[in-house]
Amino acid sequence: FSVYFKNKLKLALIGQSLFGQEVYSHLRKEGHRVVGVFTVPDKDGKADPLALAAEKDGTPVFKLPKWRVKGKTIKEVAEAYRSVGADLNVLPFCTQFIPMDIIDSPKHGSIIYHPSILPRHRGASAINWTLIMGDKKAGFSVFWADDGLDTGPILLQRSCDVEPNDTVDALYNRFLFPEGIKAMVEAVQLIADGKAPRIPQPEEGATYEGIQKKENAEISWAQSAEVLHNWIRGHDKVPGAWTEINGQMVTFYGSTLVNSSVPPGEPLEIKGAKKPGLVTKNGLVLFGNDGKALMVRNLQFEDGKMIPASQYFSAGETSVVELTAEEVKVAETIKVIWAGILSNVPIIEDSTDFFKSGASSMDVARLVEEIRQKCGGLQLQNEDVYMATKFEDFIQKVVRKLRGEDQEAELVVDYVSKEVNEMMVKMPYQCFINGQFTNADDGKTYDTINPTDGSTICKVSYASLADVDKAVAAAKDAFENGEWGRMNARERGRLMYRLADLLEENQEELATIEALDSGAVYTLALKTHIGMSVQTFRYFAGWCDKIQGSTIPINQARPNRNLTFTKKEPLGVCAIIIPWNYPLMMLAWKSAACLAAGNTLVLKPAQVTPLTALKFAELSVKAGFPKGVINIIPGSGGIAGQRLSEHPDIRKLGFTGSTPIGKQIMKSCAVSNLKKVSLELGGKSPLIIFNDCELDKAVRMGMGAVFFNKGENCIAAGRLFVEESIHDEFVTRVVEEIKKMKIGDPLDRSTDHGPQNHKAHLEKLLQYCETGVKEGATLVYGGRQVQRPGFFMEPTVFTDVEDHMYLAKEESFGPIMVISKFQNGDIDGVLQRANNTEYGLASGVFTRDINKAMYVSEKLEAGTVFINTYNKTDVAAPFGGVKQSGFGKDLGEEALNEYLKTKTVTLEY
Repeated sequence: FSVYFKNKLKLALIGQSLFGQEVYSHLRKEGHRVVGVFTVPDKDGKADPLALAAEKDGTPVFKLPKWRVKGKTIKEVAEAYRSVGADLNVLPFCTQFIPMDIIDSPKHGSIIYHPSILPRHRGASAINWTLIMGDKKAGFSVFWADDGLDTGPILLQRSCDVEPNDTVDALYNRFLFPEGIKAMVEAVQLIADGKAPRIPQPEEGATYEGIQKKENAEISWAQSAEVLHNWIRGHDKVPGAWTEINGQMVTFYGSTLVNSSVPPGEPLEIKGAKKPGLVTKNGLVLFGNDGKALMVRNLQFEDGKMIPASQYFSAGETSVVELTAEEVKVAETIKVIWAGILSNVPIIEDSTDFFKSGASSMDVARLVEEIRQKCGGLQLQNEDVYMATKFEDFIQKVVRKLRGEDQEAELVVDYVSKEVNEMMVKMPYQCFINGQFTNADDGKTYDTINPTDGSTICKVSYASLADVDKAVAAAKDAFENGEWGRMNARERGRLMYRLADLLEENQEELATIEALDSGAVYTLALKTHIGMSVQTFRYFAGWCDKIQGSTIPINQARPNRNLTFTKKEPLGVCAIIIPWNYPLMMLAWKSAACLAAGNTLVLKPAQVTPLTALKFAELSVKAGFPKGVINIIPGSGGIAGQRLSEHPDIRKLGFTGSTPIGKQIMKSCAVSNLKKVSLELGGKSPLIIFNDCELDKAVRMGMGAVFFNKGENCIAAGRLFVEESIHDEFVTRVVEEIKKMKIGDPLDRSTDHGPQNHKAHLEKLLQYCETGVKEGATLVYGGRQVQRPGFFMEPTVFTDVEDHMYLAKEESFGPIMVISKFQNGDIDGVLQRANNTEYGLASGVFTRDINKAMYVSEKLEAGTVFINTYNKTDVAAPFGGVKQSGFGKDLGEEALNEYLKTKTVTLEY
């Protein structure tokens, strides 16, 4: 016992609240002895959480209404305090004035938690003033108490970044509460070990702002939008920034800066404001004197009623919904929860008001958590309670949320719209971070180009390092603290099914965007780019509630018995970097498995093809995905992609792209935090065509193997080996078929062959052809740019390609057929040539001889082998390469394992 308590202290805790309770519990766990708890009297018959925890443990509890009278310490209070014999006073959250003779009484004195990086903001409203003043850093101090006002020496401090739309609650919940508890425990241990510093507070930069009260929280409108936003969020939830509207005081909550175009709305005159507000479907838009805008989400009237700001002109019009039998059961459960909290109320009636019956803000958190635990995981927000304080109204709100009718339309999208393909296409163009479209942090943009004519489609946000960090932070918070992390697997699957439905409902618009941005032929985009994306999400949605571990018999250590089982768990935040050839489909292949496994993601689309990924982000919000689960950051691989591979909070990175970039990513992932990696890289897929094949089919399939999607296909047949006896006829037929292909606008339904993805790629392909000719290969057809606007290239055929040539070794990733001849009957020889590459993504063989086909399939060194077909991928079939084509699988059950970790649990009983 004495060893356990070495360097431990006898503590008196003076304070209250859940924060005080957590500090108390953690100090006891660390082995310190809490000899007395001094807190406030019961309110409405309910003890403070700190008192409840202490009483349960048998710790002496003193509930004192005050410590002094007329400036002098109350004798009985002082005697009660000194009776516990504390070594140190710990004040985690204390609203009472503690006399200095009590503060100085223990041998180690007293330490206090303060929600400010002292001396920046002193006083009880320090956290409010951090936001009001627009500080970029927030934090807290643990300081030694003295007779000044928050002026004692600093023991330790911690800081965090202030996000643009943080509120007091957001800062408190994200950082000040959890990290403050750890810091208080650390501070006590430093004192116990004799290592606690006493750093005098500097006078420079010291401030003092008084307690914010309702009367001095009125909004002054002659200020910029950012200053107004800071004022409103700095007073949220207490005391609430207010203004006068139509003769009554209206308080604003839930402020955000508007970084995109202002949505249409109905004007609302506001006293003192030069420009009327706008009541929009997303909230009330307000304007600063700099012409910029902010938006508030909720309004509270003088009678305490709170409404969504979007409903200002329609408040009171909501009809009462009739409850089903199942909903009546939920209502009865909630009534029991209310009765447990409002213990002083004999009967909970429809008219019972939660706050007027004595509940406090602390009880709001309890109500929300109890409902989540006892009502099937129903997730409410604190503001749901504030907006429906009467029991009858609260039940109506709960029922609407259960039915999905209470979803607030919060997403603001600033589209680029184009009338094209007989429809109006609406394309988001900003970064998508934490459920919102927003400009890049530094405001940078870049042009995304239509390869059909070289014109600019729109300017797209160019994500900075700060944007990547914000996206990762949002994904991390969503995984660790958000609704997604608490959601059951079947509900996760429901959201994915809904997203698949929305992709299908919007397939024409998505395929049009894909044609505009990537040059994909519209009909192919409908079937493959979009169609397989829909299938992929539906397939993995079905896996969500079927991810299982296993039980394992192990040796028993008699007389004990053991149970050993494994659990499959999500990894956390995953990064996904996708290529430009199938922008939406590559997104779906990786993100569907990632989400089904329960992870959150940050996805970087290819710089040249970001638009369908951003449209996908919009649809994910409509599907109901919580904020932060999906984040899309357009931009460059060198900046955004590199930061993702280095980021310490990312636990997995999935990449599809070139082998050199894959190697760099793998290195960065290893050096940073050894994050898990899966790589789908380059290919030089061999296609072997034997003379006993069905030649018509081999020609048709061989052309598809090369020219499908303009040759911009990771599994494209990079080299065809054609048996000598059919070589010339095969080449002749291929050229005949190429001449029939229509090259043109991808939106034309009769087009077979659209433009290459972007100008630099077209130039690379032309150089590839020049190299082939210089080395002695025979250019049979094509090899040139089509003389028309845009980035069009003729389908190309090379023959007489020898094994040492550049064309035989390197991937073109374009519409270039590379043909080599092999001797009749030389199966092992052609296999040796086919495998003589560092790549191993896909391969193919055409023959009527099933024995030959199976032999060749066994010998080919590739992740996929096609027999008498090509490009036949399916969502249920694993896809991935070997050798320098990478490792890890997309699609199929195996893809889930890329985004899961296995935990082994052993129980002895």
